[in-house]
Amino acid sequence: MKKTFQLSVEGKNRDRVIDAVKHEIRKYVRRERRRDVPVGADYWDFDCKVGITPDTAESAHLNSIIGLVDAAAKEGADKVFVEILAKPGHRKARPAGEGEAEAGELEG
Repeated sequence: MKKTFQLSVEGKNRDRVIDAVKHEIRKYVRRERRRDVPVGADYWDFDCKVGITPDTAESAHLNSIIGLVDAAAKEGADKVFVEILAKPGHRKARPAGEGEAEAGELEG
């Protein structure tokens, strides 16, 4: 999803518009996570960018997008650009000694 959301719409309460933007972002992420994961992948990972315009958008973690939209709204921005692209993700195995050290700490 690459979209510029208008935060100030004439005739609508700004807070409700911002809530609708956040709802649309969450709905998109839920929809993408429901898709079947490709063979060889473990989960859906997301590349995200947020900014006032597409040119000024900076990379962000998926968990911080809603906060960045709120921050842009508090700064008085009339619009915000959000880009969320799903990609197959691969889990990394833990190092061999890491799991054993944690188990030993719990016993003692």
